Amino acid sequence: MDEEIVIEGLKLVLTCPACPEQYDVFDESGRQVGYLRLRHGFFRADYPDVGGETVYTDDPEGDGIFLDTERERYLTEAVRAIKSRMKCPV
Repeated sequence: MDEEIVIEGLKLVLTCPACPEQYDVFDESGRQVGYLRLRHGFFRADYPDVGGETVYTDDPEGDGIFLDTERERYLTEAVRAIKSRMKCPV
């Protein structure tokens, strides 16, 4: 697994590979815009950082790490939720 992934223009930096699998998410200017975490079968995306607003949740099969067949799907959905929140400030 790569330590950095780019999805739809946002850079995901793997900060922990398992138990939990988690990522910090950065925009093109290097500003942190998200935090992703999968632990105990619960996946969430927070904006703009851990403890911020939870903008996406789901329950993948993976427990503390995604199954290889589901990682791309859930990370992409989380990125889309973060990008949607970036466009629509409260």
